[in-house]
Amino acid sequence: MLKFLSGIALASLLLGTSAMSAERDTRTSSHSLFVWAGDRDKQGNDFLLVIDADPDSADFGRMLTSLKTDQKTVRPHHTEYTMPASGMLFANDHDAGRSFILDVRNPLRPKAAASFDDMGGFAHPHSYLRLPNGNVLATFQHNHATMHSESRGKSGGLVEIDDRGKLVRAVSNADPAFADNLLMPYSLAVLPEIDRVVSTNSSMHDDDLLSGTTYQVWRLSDLKLLRTAYFDPGVQGYAHISPEEPRVGTDGSVYVQSLGCGVERITAIATDAPKAKLVHTFPGNWCGVPVIVGRYFIQSVPAVHGYIALDLTDPAHPVEVSRLKISDDYNPHWTAWDPLTKRIVITPKPMDSDASDRMYLLKIDPDSGALSIDEDFRDTDGKVGFSFAARAWPHGWTGRGLPHGAVFSR
Repeated sequence: MLKFLSGIALASLLLGTSAMSAERDTRTSSHSLFVWAGDRDKQGNDFLLVIDADPDSADFGRMLTSLKTDQKTVRPHHTEYTMPASGMLFANDHDAGRSFILDVRNPLRPKAAASFDDMGGFAHPHSYLRLPNGNVLATFQHNHATMHSESRGKSGGLVEIDDRGKLVRAVSNADPAFADNLLMPYSLAVLPEIDRVVSTNSSMHDDDLLSGTTYQVWRLSDLKLLRTAYFDPGVQGYAHISPEEPRVGTDGSVYVQSLGCGVERITAIATDAPKAKLVHTFPGNWCGVPVIVGRYFIQSVPAVHGYIALDLTDPAHPVEVSRLKISDDYNPHWTAWDPLTKRIVITPKPMDSDASDRMYLLKIDPDSGALSIDEDFRDTDGKVGFSFAARAWPHGWTGRGLPHGAVFSR
């Protein structure tokens, strides 16, 4: 049984070890990229890697430091999607059921400030979104009381957490009208202007991976569940399966990517009758984390070994304007936008030993939506991108890195 850990870090419990070369110890980092990673061979521990993300720096694309946690790698997964104003970054090892709050206010000296697992009666947190008050609203996939049952339970909850790791409030997403449906909260979008939250339901477990087909609308002010509804299956009947990442468009509607590589658009969110419509389908399946940049929706698409950009000028009818193949063996997954340098970080999701293990930065043309690789972002091997192949890391470990979430400093 998982045990809740205090949000106030105890040095003997959280044990992060940060290291940096003496050469860089006295430098300041004008702009950084934080990558949450682990040991691909699952013998070492999860760690936070800090990379120079300043295009004008002589160290652009090079490691600055890394922070080792006390968590043996199981499945390093999500960070927050953008850097919070507080500089206290949430990240998890999902399959371990454990989250860290990482103090990155000084990028060259990151610290593990707190850690937690189960909270408010719920287990296995997945995604974190900031609220207007600065707290995090997190999706927890399971009800703690039923997660060890044969079915693992079919619902979880939303939990508000402060930067010390303290519980603020927690609510179940169970809905009696959908008692036979999988309601495992995956990710969410916060819409404070209309006092709403939209969350998606999708499982992280292979045996029920294709069971999620719903979204839920909440009132933000009191986290009251207002509605559970199905996504639009479209004419194909599959592109709505496993809905994952909601993103707010410039028109206020919410776009949701699915593992079935569909894009659903939810409208009328402030009303009693929100509606989801399948507005685009990418080739293949296993589409990962998207990002919206201005009027463009950028999606990782494994079938093309790269990324596709949609123009959302007509919100109900997105149009593909660009696609970028990274390489024949690239399995794309994560994206995050940097408004300062106008770049997108992308990380791979290695599926086998032959898959590419490089991380890249992309550029997007604001007029055409054309995507391109930043050729100046290079590792010490001289090649474009950053390698997570076996190497010596600043915190004293040598091995193959397993990256997932990545986020730029503010």
